Amino acid sequence: MNIGQAARRTGLSAKMIRYYESIGLLKPALRSNSGYRLYQQDDLHSLNFIKRSRDLGFSLDEVARLLALWQDRQRASADVKALATQHIEDLNRRIEEMVSLRDTLSELVAHCHGDDRPDCPILQGLADEGSCCH
Repeated sequence: MNIGQAARRTGLSAKMIRYYESIGLLKPALRSNSGYRLYQQDDLHSLNFIKRSRDLGFSLDEVARLLALWQDRQRASADVKALATQHIEDLNRRIEEMVSLRDTLSELVAHCHGDDRPDCPILQGLADEGSCCH
């Protein structure tokens, strides 16, 4: 199938498929006599794996490691679990950071009257060093 068909079947854009190929996440596609990329079922499996991994928030480096583990039938599941566990820890750290940012912004918004006056606690909080974004 061509890149457009592969894109439709995987939910990825043709641009992303070309990008994944260019950075080595996806093996180079076979080419037709006229130079068009041709994808096979194995390529779709890899693309779906990449998409699902990215949907779960794995970085491109992590996806590359996961792909290598997925393709290595001699892998230890402990290696996969360690990578996923580290990702969960990273997600939890980012969630804590986002909660802190939300709380700080909520506090600034709560102190803003939102009226016609020019004074604005939100802008003041953003401008004051140390008072924003714990």
